[in-house]
Parts: sequence; C-alpha cells; structure tokens
Amino acid sequence: MNVAIRVRKSVRQMRPYHPPLEGRTDKVRLDFNENPIGCSPAVRRALAKLSSASISAYPEQETIRKKAARHFGVGTQELLLTNGTDEALSLIVNTLVDPADRVLLVEPTYAMYRFYSELAGARVVALRYDNEMRFPFSSVIEELRRAPRVFFLPNPNSPTGSLLSTRELRRILQVAVRTMVVIDEAYFEFSGVTVISWIRRHKNLIVTRTFSKTCGLAGLRLGCLFTNEELAAQMRKAQSPYPVNVAALAAAEAAMRDRAFIVRTVREVIRGRKELESGLGKLGVRCFPSAGNFVLAYFANRAKLIVATLERKGILVRDRSGDFAGEGYVRITLGTLAQTRRLLRELKASI
Repeated sequence: MNVAIRVRKSVRQMRPYHPPLEGRTDKVRLDFNENPIGCSPAVRRALAKLSSASISAYPEQETIRKKAARHFGVGTQELLLTNGTDEALSLIVNTLVDPADRVLLVEPTYAMYRFYSELAGARVVALRYDNEMRFPFSSVIEELRRAPRVFFLPNPNSPTGSLLSTRELRRILQVAVRTMVVIDEAYFEFSGVTVISWIRRHKNLIVTRTFSKTCGLAGLRLGCLFTNEELAAQMRKAQSPYPVNVAALAAAEAAMRDRAFIVRTVREVIRGRKELESGLGKLGVRCFPSAGNFVLAYFANRAKLIVATLERKGILVRDRSGDFAGEGYVRITLGTLAQTRRLLRELKASI
C-alpha cells in the first residue's frame, strides 16, 4: 500500500546544507573557523570531574546562566543559553517570523540565517557584497525602510571578513524601527567591536555569541542570546526546557574562568592573521581585510587545484567560490603560527 507523505512546501523548496565532511580528525583543519589550539586545560579538568549522577540527571543551568551574565556584563534575565548559536537563530525565527514575513540578509554570509528563515516559510531578501567585499550600506538602509521582520547581520561577517563600525551599526538601528536587528558577534573577540551594552537602549536589538571560536567548544555546542528582558521572556517560552547539556554547562563555567586562555588564543590568531596576509601578499595572492579568525583569499582559476593539493598534503581549507559571482575564492582559518607557516610553505610549492 502506497502512503502519501506530505512534506511542507518550505522544506521541499530548500537547498540542502552540507556540514563539515567526515575524516577531518588527523588533518590541519583550516576550513571551518574552529579553534586550532583546542579548549582550555581547565575545560578538560571540568569535564573529567563530571559525576555519574550529574550525567544521568537533567541539566540545571541557572547557576551557569548567572555566571555567564556577569561574564558578559548583562542582567540574568537578558541572557539565554542556547545549544550553539544555531539554536539561538532558530529560536529567533520561531519567536518572531511568520510565513511570508520578509527577512533581510547580505550574502555571502552564514548559511543558517537563510536556512531557518526558509524553513519558517519567510521571504528572504538577499543583498550582496561586491567583488571588493564592500558592505552595501545604502541598499541596506533602503531595504530597512521597507520594514522587513528581521535583519540578520553578523559582525564581523564570514566569509568576507568585513566589519561594520559602531557608527554604522547605530545608523542601522535608528532606521530599523520596525525591524528586529540580530547582530551575530561570533568573531567579536578578534574584532573588539560589540554592541551587547546597547540591548536596553534598543528594543529591536538581539545579539548572539558563541563559545565555539575562542573557547574552543564547537563540539559541545554552546551559544548565548542577549536582548531586552521583555523579549527574552517571550523567547524563553519558545525554548525547550533543557537546551544545553551538562557537559557544555561545565565546560562553559571553566572556559569563562580561564580568561588568560582566551587572551592567548586571540593574540595567537591575530599574529597568525598578520603573518598569513603578509605571506599571501609575497606569493602574489590577493586577500581581503579580515576582522575574524580567517582570511578570504582569491586564487582565480587555480583555486580548486590548490584546495585539492593542500588536502593531499593534510591541510584543509574551504573553497567558497560558489558563494560569489566568479570562481577562485578560498577561506583560510587561522591556525597556530606553526600551522600557518606550514600552509604558506605548501602554497609556495603549489603556486
């Protein structure tokens, strides 16, 4: 007997998202903006201390949420802990976006903004960075005057590496009086630009952060969402009761305590970024200014060959050519200085 299975139209029309491939463990992973140093030793110790009783019980997160609020300088009721930033984005869409609502993006950018918007049946309005990786500021302002429901704005943006100033962000929020502006600060520690303190002043502002980058907790999936108390209370109603697992909570507490590890990680990445940009320049490879833990480079028609050659050498980088009008764009995550120097040696031998 054949049974007709009805799949939602929004799902049928979505393009599939392809996450990182298997088999990356023994490679130099410079392809998905992870922390090449790993996590703090304090995190490993905290995870080793997890008792059988705590693992078998449902997680209690309020103590960690209060500590996280102090760590980030916000009120406890202005913060939600989430299962990675991805859950935060899903929660935003589930709380605010109805089918056929308009959601504004500037692409290329993080694929999950479009993913969750399309899943909800929203109409995605996508502006574009140009070939110089310039943010289309005037076009964004024009679109915001048409009052889309949500504007997803990562700052810095990946894969372009571009960063908006606080002056530009303030102008966006002034214009977006009927739009919820979501500023994703996944790479904040590398740029130093944040607007978390603005959440009380701007009721149409949500900020997200992640523990994946500087803290090295990508495998445990932990993020934060910050907004005014009224909206945060509504979002809590739409969130599952146990969004963050006990291991992630223990790791977060330890990671926030070890501020020295975060400082060392940021210093290592910024040094590596300067060395990579300088090395690419000496090889005649154009790269774009980046405020993140990665660099976008342009290899023209050599890109696919170079990506494949590096992979054979055990180094993974990300071909992002499909995100742009032409081929040739490769995003390179900043590894340790030793990894960056090895990458440059292999590139010199391949070009």
